[in-house]
Amino acid sequence: MDTKKKELVGEFKNGGQEWQPKGEPEQVQGHDFPDPKLGKANPYGVYDQHADVGWVSVGTDHDTSEFAVESIRRWWNKMGRLRYPDAAELLITADGGGSNGYRVRLWKVALQRFANETGLRISVCHFPPGTSKWNKIEHRMFSHISMNWRGRPLISHEVIVNLIGSTTTQSGLTINAELDTNLYPKGIRISDEELETVNLTKASFHGEWNYTIGIKCSG
Repeated sequence: MDTKKKELVGEFKNGGQEWQPKGEPEQVQGHDFPDPKLGKANPYGVYDQHADVGWVSVGTDHDTSEFAVESIRRWWNKMGRLRYPDAAELLITADGGGSNGYRVRLWKVALQRFANETGLRISVCHFPPGTSKWNKIEHRMFSHISMNWRGRPLISHEVIVNLIGSTTTQSGLTINAELDTNLYPKGIRISDEELETVNLTKASFHGEWNYTIGIKCSG
């Protein structure tokens, strides 16, 4: 899982080339100042290496830990649990920083809520600093999305969702995409007491990067 680069929404230049009728180039703005009404899109992706399928939530608000976990939740409810109905544990590989960073307290608290909801053990392996491009989602999903929409202005969130959802490869990659218009406020602070409620077990090898969050029984 990972966040793709934030994209300006509107009639802005998008790198790359595509075929257009001669003399009818796509018209775009001369400057890349964000449209105050359309803002930016935050594509957050989940990629299933085994099945070669992906999920992308296109957020319209902030890229926070709650947004990241909500993207996982949507993938699980609409794709994951249908494909793996007997699953008891979910393994997530993720960058070490950003909304899913290993130091981010809200990330772990939000994962605990997800574990409690689903009954899944959530194992997380963060890529060490400087190695984020090792994440398979970069080469096997995000790169193909970028190629699919190259040269096309991303004029609306709906266009972005449709272009992501129409991305395929000869090897069989398919992607489901959905717009997420929920609000995800920044600046939520997690106290030491709240963090201690997370049922987290560190791995023996670099436990700060590799850990499992188990179900937390109430009472």
